Amino acid sequence: MTTTQPPRTRETPTPPEPPARRGLAARVSLGRVFAPVPSEFLLIASTALLLTVFGLVMVLSATSATATAQGEAPWEMVLKQVMFAAVSIPLMFIASRLPISFYKKIAWPALIVGVAVQMLVFTPLGIDNDGNRNWINIGGVQAQPSEFLKLGLALWLAFVLFRKQTLLSKWQHVFIPVVPVSIAVFATVLAGHDLGTVIILVLVLLGALFFSNVKLRLFVIPLLVAAAGLAVFAITSPNRMKRIMSFLDQDCLADYLNSCYQPLHGIWGLASGGVFGLGLGNSREKYDWLPAAANDYIFAIVGEELGLIGCAVVLTLFALFAVGAFHVIRKTDDPFVRIAAGGITVWIIGQALINIGVVLRVLPVLGVPLPFMSQGGTSLLSVLLASGVLLAFARSLPASVARREAAIAAARAARERAKLRAVR
Repeated sequence: MTTTQPPRTRETPTPPEPPARRGLAARVSLGRVFAPVPSEFLLIASTALLLTVFGLVMVLSATSATATAQGEAPWEMVLKQVMFAAVSIPLMFIASRLPISFYKKIAWPALIVGVAVQMLVFTPLGIDNDGNRNWINIGGVQAQPSEFLKLGLALWLAFVLFRKQTLLSKWQHVFIPVVPVSIAVFATVLAGHDLGTVIILVLVLLGALFFSNVKLRLFVIPLLVAAAGLAVFAITSPNRMKRIMSFLDQDCLADYLNSCYQPLHGIWGLASGGVFGLGLGNSREKYDWLPAAANDYIFAIVGEELGLIGCAVVLTLFALFAVGAFHVIRKTDDPFVRIAAGGITVWIIGQALINIGVVLRVLPVLGVPLPFMSQGGTSLLSVLLASGVLLAFARSLPASVARREAAIAAARAARERAKLRAVR
């Protein structure tokens, strides 16, 4: 009897993924990259870029006369600032793409590396400048390591205070390790006699403590300790005392050729601009009358060339930057983001106000640059990196707002259910 075998069935191989599907995946990935960003992101990014471009124009104007007098091209001195801007702006947007978890992980390493690099100023790489030893020279490039300490300290404080959120009602947990480590960081900069940078670092500390919701009575003690320490270092330095006394003497003509020379020429340049200014490039003080025309006194050149209107534009841009940053602080539900953003915002806006106050002779000469605008590649790089961190925080706002709205909706639904049970 013949039996017929059923025909053998061959396994059909799984067809490869159609190209159209792979294209869809690529489009989805690109869609995430180019997803709409919050208005805070646009506000912070646009003001940072406008201030940077404005600063490059003013540095070119302030240095063109002295560069020409030295036989160089008028744009020779601004080229280095342009190169730092060309590197710093892409780094700002790269930093804006990094997740919040990344900044939490690098908080400790950032502070440790920042302190280690700051200690290089006491090696043969260090440079003395007007009695301050706060710069290093590596391969012909001069840098100020303490500028990066500001960002490192802000991230470290945010991480430590974030981890101790439930314990901050006790003074021991507020002070340890925050106060000892902060004092050690301040000491590395004070050893180089740079009191201006230490004041900004103190502002970062106070801003982080304030936005961590520490009780005011615990907040006041570090404030008093910081004020007493800064007063002691100011009094014990003859150079600093001379600058303070010249600030208190508003006429200041008796010591015109010494400590009063720069403050007087700064205020004279600012005042001579009037409402509309002398015109871009027409400053008289930049012809070697104002020693730090492109650095600490760049705001005086803005006032002289662009007048009250130019100064108002600068102040408006800083105010808009502050509005965007404070919106991040207000809307986030992540304590780490709130504390870090608070420290960075107090640093940038506080430093701007101090610099402008020095030019206006409201404050004594402290030697801090105007963020984004003053000549100095390290300062520009650190401020734009800090802005990139703020942009990364701004990107997290939609998720924070959604979580908050979901929690509010859940609480409202729970109340409604409780009311219904009570009625029944």
